[in-house]
Amino acid sequence: MMFVMAAVMEGPLADLSAWQTDDCSIAKAFEVVGTRSAVLILREAYYGTRRFDGFARRVQITDAAAAAQLRKLTRAGLLEKQPYRDEGKRTRHEYVLTPMGRDLLPAVLALMQWGDAYLQPGPPPLQLVDAVTGAAVQVQVRSESGHEIDLEELGVRLNEEYVVARQQRPSR
Repeated sequence: MMFVMAAVMEGPLADLSAWQTDDCSIAKAFEVVGTRSAVLILREAYYGTRRFDGFARRVQITDAAAAAQLRKLTRAGLLEKQPYRDEGKRTRHEYVLTPMGRDLLPAVLALMQWGDAYLQPGPPPLQLVDAVTGAAVQVQVRSESGHEIDLEELGVRLNEEYVVARQQRPSR
């Protein structure tokens, strides 16, 4: 039998039954990108897709589904619409990543890396490499000093700035 460790829950978080997951950032993130099509549209944006037809075709979803997801990702601030016009045609819009969308890249690559390791029957179809050196790239959890952190070494503590800000919020 495998012995499974967990993150080190610190202070008042150590008793899991004593606190709620209110304002969970993971839950909030999934409200925005918690569907297959949302994540695959972001994948395509990272790969360079910018136009509506390209997203719908490459993600293999209907135009209605693509429109809904692009609208949602744009409203959430991950994509931005920019006008373009092909010669002799009307002005249309393409979608480009915002800084917020670019900052989600490590999470999407971590999903890819996990899928490569556990869901592919053989070698993964794509390799992530540094475009300049060709060196392999992987997503890891590291401390500010560069030390790789395993789950058992990960501390989770209450953010005092959050506590102060929450106390200053008007009550509902």
